[in-house]
Amino acid sequence: MVLRRLLRKRWVLGVVFGLSLIYFLTSTFKQEERTIRDRTLLQALDPDHRIVWKVRFNLGNSSRQISRCRNSIQGRLLVTDELGYVCERKDLQVNGCCNSNAPSSRQYSCKTCLPNGCCSVYEYCVSCCVQPNKRQVLERFLNRAAVGFQNLFTAVEDHFELCLAKCRTSSQSVQHENTYRDPTAKYCYGENPPELLPI
Repeated sequence: MVLRRLLRKRWVLGVVFGLSLIYFLTSTFKQEERTIRDRTLLQALDPDHRIVWKVRFNLGNSSRQISRCRNSIQGRLLVTDELGYVCERKDLQVNGCCNSNAPSSRQYSCKTCLPNGCCSVYEYCVSCCVQPNKRQVLERFLNRAAVGFQNLFTAVEDHFELCLAKCRTSSQSVQHENTYRDPTAKYCYGENPPELLPI
């Protein structure tokens, strides 16, 4: 009963409103500070940031075992590891590497890729892209990348990460923001976007 009377008073409602307003403003300014800090971090990244083009040791030709491999993770049927092997998911080892001795494993496979560097399967795009001889194509792309792409690609540390990012579909793969330029070959590592197919 006393609480009801207290809440009906204007000064109590004013205090509640004032505290709510202060909370709202401080939350907004903190969010803005975080956004500004993130932008500053992106701009402060070293403009001379270089990709690590280290060619990994080829397990297929040795008895050396690698402790862990990064891989493309997302494929339901196929996976590509950082050594350039594409394999069926069932042939993926515990350490994240494809079993190079499995019948399904192929290194640097461009199986579904066209000469322009566009592929119909993401995993084959990544495998084809990580070939050591694709380095010049990727370097030319990085040198000509638009400012918007530079922020994305400066976070990339090595050749494998670059290929993972480059092969994902991008605005270059679509027309009118809702249809693929080439619906069959939409994953591209090449310098140019896919050919525009007539609708």
